[in-house]
Amino acid sequence: MNERGGNRAAALREALASRVVVADGAMGTMLQAQDPTLEDFRQLEGCNEILNVTRPDIVAAVHREYFSAGVDCVETNTFGANFAALGEYDIPERVYELSEAGARIAREVADEFTRRTGQQRWVLGSMGPGTKLPTLGHAPYDVLRDAYQQNAEGLLTGGADALLVETTQDLLQTKASIIGARRALDALGVADVALICSVTVETTGTMLLGSEIGAALTALEPLGIDMIGLNC
Repeated sequence: MNERGGNRAAALREALASRVVVADGAMGTMLQAQDPTLEDFRQLEGCNEILNVTRPDIVAAVHREYFSAGVDCVETNTFGANFAALGEYDIPERVYELSEAGARIAREVADEFTRRTGQQRWVLGSMGPGTKLPTLGHAPYDVLRDAYQQNAEGLLTGGADALLVETTQDLLQTKASIIGARRALDALGVADVALICSVTVETTGTMLLGSEIGAALTALEPLGIDMIGLNC
């Protein structure tokens, strides 16, 4: 990330600390509304992240709609750009490529709106939970962590202003994501980029594997997160 990118990231930190910052909404349903074909998906039906390289115009159009509606930030189309989710399509080696492409598309649209309106727009690098719960032995912790580092490095290289570890259900998976993100920040020498985490709480009042929010906070706060939230 260049000096200008560092200035953006610092400005986002300041905005988060001083006012309400509005982000976008759903990505998957917006992509489906544009009716991508099976060829667009390269026969990997449902792998939205592949559209970052096959149909960047569709992905950019979604970002453009959200910015036109007035949001400050958009999330990258990378919710499934991780080892577990891409492994379901037998393309886990494309984590970095699809992450970088997703961030680059969002960055270009954000910069377009910043120039047009004079209002700074930001990109949040989406790091989704994947489909494997390491606490239950679905995948090794270190494999997930290292792939999340690739995920984060791709997002940062593509121009993300913050990393958003989101919708996590397993504290060990959450930790793998955050540690991977921190390693990426260190590897690229990026100091100002905010690291945000959101955990998912079920209707039972706990995370999927039974962790209460107090336990989640106790486990996650020491990891150097800038902001912790809840979603879904």
